[in-house]
Amino acid sequence: MSEEQTVSLVDVLEEDEELEEEASAVLAGSDSDHCSYPQGYVKRQALYACNTCTPQGGEAAGVCLACSYTCHEGHDLFELYTKRNFRCDCGNRKFSELQCKLHPEKDDANSLNKYSHNFFGLYCTCRRPYPDPEDQVQDEMIQCVVCEDWLHGRHLGCAVPDCVEMQEMICESCMNQHVFLWAYAAHLAVQGPALQTKEEKGEQSESGVPKKEETGDEVVEPSCKRSRQEAEPSCRLKALQEVGQKTDQSGAVFWPSGWRSRLCSCSTCQVFISCALKVQLADAGLSFLLDEADTVLAYENKGKSNEQRQQGHDPLMSALDNLNRVQQLEIIHGYNDMKTELKDFLQTFAAEGKVVTSDDIRQFFEQQSRKRRRADSGPFFS
Repeated sequence: MSEEQTVSLVDVLEEDEELEEEASAVLAGSDSDHCSYPQGYVKRQALYACNTCTPQGGEAAGVCLACSYTCHEGHDLFELYTKRNFRCDCGNRKFSELQCKLHPEKDDANSLNKYSHNFFGLYCTCRRPYPDPEDQVQDEMIQCVVCEDWLHGRHLGCAVPDCVEMQEMICESCMNQHVFLWAYAAHLAVQGPALQTKEEKGEQSESGVPKKEETGDEVVEPSCKRSRQEAEPSCRLKALQEVGQKTDQSGAVFWPSGWRSRLCSCSTCQVFISCALKVQLADAGLSFLLDEADTVLAYENKGKSNEQRQQGHDPLMSALDNLNRVQQLEIIHGYNDMKTELKDFLQTFAAEGKVVTSDDIRQFFEQQSRKRRRADSGPFFS
């Protein structure tokens, strides 16, 4: 029994730190005090769905971080992580018995919002809740960057690569809905056991565009043709399609960091389709794929930066600014000493397989208090 408790203690300490970092990354990128509705369709923000106000069977709705705290405190909420281009619904006509406390003046509906079964607490192609009380299989959930649904790793139809947190995933359904993405997948996707490619003969350049066969004599192009080629870079998508590299067009696809920057943005692709990326993306609602700042990783990094800036204005640090140099050093040294002693104190319990109780913590701080009193009396009062 003591061994199980020891493991639990260590796990809890490590998990708390990981959860705190994750929460800071996700929540710090959103405003926790003001409703996001006045900002319009926010590029990316933390969202929640309220099962108390908009249960399954009714209209789907999403609320921002601030409204989840202020307007839906104590309600049954579904955490949706983050969604793109969404405007807060809190208090609009979908909420028949609730008025937003932070920004009550809202339109009846936000027509550009996109909803899914996630807003009713269901995820993946299996449309099950998470966590699922009936599912005993330990499995991670991975979000598709296109439809933004969360899918079980075992339902992706492919092997999940290592370092998945540094990659983006597009589910099989979205890949098949936007078939031109398979041309990119053959050259840019992360390769795994279920994503083996069959390359045709022929050397390729680093960009995935085939190199011309080298001959003994250099072919000189007419000057007018050279200038036209130099002025208009070739279409990267068309070149990839002409290579003929094949891939198994099934299962989800994982994309490495920076893959969005390798999508074609030539002048042709800004006007047409299929040699025609930009309009194809716009028509399909996928223009965000050309934006590196759209990624969840970029949002989380923004949240971490916000958190660090807020820590720079910590009330404790402001109070320290009003003290002289000697007092500041005394407080900082005292804090560091206490932190070190508390860490050593907890490690002894973990090493011996003991459970830390509230009495143990109380005793620790009483000892710290006695030490401070002895230090304050010092030799001058002995």
